[in-house]
Amino acid sequence: MSSHIPLFPLNTILVPGLVLPLHIFEPRYRLMVQELLEIPDEEEREFGIVAVRDGHDISSNGIAALHPVGTSTILREANVHEDGRYDVVTTGSRRFRITSLDTSAPLLRAEVEWLTEPQPEQTEQLSRLTQKTLQDFSAYRSALSGEIDSDIFLFEDFPEDPTVVSFLLTAAILLPTAERQELLAAQDTPSRLTMIRALLQRETGLITHLGALPAVDIFQRNASLN
Repeated sequence: MSSHIPLFPLNTILVPGLVLPLHIFEPRYRLMVQELLEIPDEEEREFGIVAVRDGHDISSNGIAALHPVGTSTILREANVHEDGRYDVVTTGSRRFRITSLDTSAPLLRAEVEWLTEPQPEQTEQLSRLTQKTLQDFSAYRSALSGEIDSDIFLFEDFPEDPTVVSFLLTAAILLPTAERQELLAAQDTPSRLTMIRALLQRETGLITHLGALPAVDIFQRNASLN
């Protein structure tokens, strides 16, 4: 199934379920917000977030400037300023793959195909993979905080759903855009968790050998500017 949706390119990657605040000031995106607010059903106020490839420009490179997989987001709240700017709150919804790009108007639109997230069978093997991934993340957070020898598990109340865990960790790890993009585009939850484990172990090893780094709140997300 495909859809034609407005597109909001950013230098960041959104994952399903993540809250994304945005400060909207460009006229084309103000118009997008106005059009979305006219839709009665909030769940249909949907537009696409997609990451721009490093060193690429949409005006000259077209669709090649964008990573092929993005995440739609739902407009949940919108506060308008007197000068027409908006502060909005959105939540990541579902993944898509861009099949074509319409650059004929100031506001980009794309034809996209929606990517299903296969519901993994809740097996003991998947449960162990999820727990081991969270343990690797705990070691990674401890290393970032300069607590390399700490064995305290920092997220005892972390969600149990393996798919939710995989997307939260995709957003949480400090990674280059290309590697985070690979996680977003993974074909299923077990594949994503396996990739995450390898990246966490690599990053923890680098931090340990290069020395302590300043503590970083990797869940902090500031409003993005368009």
